[in-house]
Amino acid sequence: LNIMEIKPIKTENDYNQALQRLEVIFDAKNGSPEGDELEVLGILIEKYENEKFPISLPDPIEAIKFRMEQMGYNQNDLAKIVGFKSRASEILNRKRKLSLEMIRQLHNGLNIPTDVLIQTY
Repeated sequence: LNIMEIKPIKTENDYNQALQRLEVIFDAKNGSPEGDELEVLGILIEKYENEKFPISLPDPIEAIKFRMEQMGYNQNDLAKIVGFKSRASEILNRKRKLSLEMIRQLHNGLNIPTDVLIQTY
């Protein structure tokens, strides 16, 4: 195996070459020259992907529904967090905007990051 010349990934062509090389050396041993190359290449690929394909935060209501599903919670469980059954229903049906107090309650009760909950929807 020839060690690839490591350089910044600036174009889609650079990116595709880096991915191809990554596949070749994917099982390299830690500490070996290929293992070091694999580590550096992974960092460069991740940097390029984060710049070219930024991941947007999920919609607050979808995040609430997803977390409820993960935790096995229903609307009654949500009502215990936000205070009222009617409020839980209005939140899930997008009829009520999240207040600062509700964002705090949802963050604490469902462990959803506040930067997700404060987005407009």
